[in-house]
Amino acid sequence: MEQTHTSQSGAATNTQGAQRRVLVVEDDPTIVDAIAARLRAEGFLVQTASDGPAAVDTAEAWQPDLLILDIMLPGFDGLEVCRRVQAQRPVPVLMLTARDDETDMLVGLGVGADDYMTKPFSMRELAARVHVLLRRVERAVVAASTPRSGILRLGELEIDHAQRRVRVKSEDVHLTPTEFDLLVCLANTPRAVLSREQLLAEVWDWADASGTRTVDSHIKALRRKIGAERIRTVHGVGYALETPTP
Repeated sequence: MEQTHTSQSGAATNTQGAQRRVLVVEDDPTIVDAIAARLRAEGFLVQTASDGPAAVDTAEAWQPDLLILDIMLPGFDGLEVCRRVQAQRPVPVLMLTARDDETDMLVGLGVGADDYMTKPFSMRELAARVHVLLRRVERAVVAASTPRSGILRLGELEIDHAQRRVRVKSEDVHLTPTEFDLLVCLANTPRAVLSREQLLAEVWDWADASGTRTVDSHIKALRRKIGAERIRTVHGVGYALETPTP
């Protein structure tokens, strides 16, 4: 079935999402149909699920490249779906939430989500976020196969580019792909202040100021994992990675 799917929007668009599988998990038929239609028009192969158990079963059987996941679901919620799917195999997750609640966002990032969007959202932005997440996965594969000289050490913080691993005080710290890319972006210019818009463009490839809250939430999640004192907030500007004084 997957091999015979063709986009209705033309060959050029189909190339963008060719062979990429997206599982959309949402219990609102109107929303899930709209998302599926937009992604199929972008050339993606799409399957849908409307509850937690079906989402986990479909993810295991179909092996999607990306998961779009609503938090509020019948059966068990999207957070539990994310935990179970990530336990099967790493997969980028775009979380959807009906509430503009930072706690939900941080919990979602904590269980392995890479990005989130608050309803209502534009289908154009959702499609853009999907492309960005998939490009990040491709970049990670290339980076992992490209030799890098040594490990970046900033005091007790170690960043291994080749293995995409982070250690604090010699202890491994589990970061999502987005959190790793965000940390590397800050570490490339330690102590330099990067604006939210710069981080959004560098890490998310998204040049829209409406997404700066995404940056803030990921920074908070990153601080919880590597230590709040390591990332300095410059109010009204952005963030900087603190390093030990020489």
